Amino acid sequence: MDSYQCINGASKDRENALATPRVRSIVRVPIILGNGHKARSEIISFGNLSDHGEHFAVRFEGSDTKAPLVRLHSECITGDALASARCDCGPQLQEALQHLHREGGLLLYLRQEGRGIGLYRKLEAYLLQDQGLDTYAANRALGHKDDERSYQVAADMLEALGIQTIRLLSNNPDKQKQLTMAGITVESRIPTGVFVDADNRHYLETKVKHSRHSIDVPPVRKEIP
Repeated sequence: MDSYQCINGASKDRENALATPRVRSIVRVPIILGNGHKARSEIISFGNLSDHGEHFAVRFEGSDTKAPLVRLHSECITGDALASARCDCGPQLQEALQHLHREGGLLLYLRQEGRGIGLYRKLEAYLLQDQGLDTYAANRALGHKDDERSYQVAADMLEALGIQTIRLLSNNPDKQKQLTMAGITVESRIPTGVFVDADNRHYLETKVKHSRHSIDVPPVRKEIP
């Protein structure tokens, strides 16, 4: 009986070790920032994340080791890669990369397209938005929640990197709330810039009204005849 318990206990220890979030690889990658400057960075991949996704971190040198600056950025193919004006994701990503390059820190790139519903469903939501629904109502019309993202995976990544306390670069209070619930100490939340134009104004105003994003959307400027 004692022998069985010993073997069974060792097996469970191995299972727990395998389930612990870990760094899988660290690769040096120079990147060109939106301002044209070249930045030295490391791209970090992970294993044993809670959702098994291929999320990654971009790390810049010079980070505060006690409470590094961290940006959680959810994947947005249309904004990040194609510079879509329907959202502010692309400009936010570029701003964050430049900020982190200056100060040091981490960008956690989370593969949670369309607030967690995926690219194709996001495009279908766009069609509904073109018919008059806002971004959240469109998701609900497709049978989804307003926001299906979980930031537990971001906490997993920070755990793998040995980071317990951060300064969070974000306008989204839900990110701070979820990270705190996952055991991460958010020392402060630093707002990002506001990137508004005629195509994304309603989207940004809806985020402020519905999700309490700390965004000060400037009023529309009227043309002076």
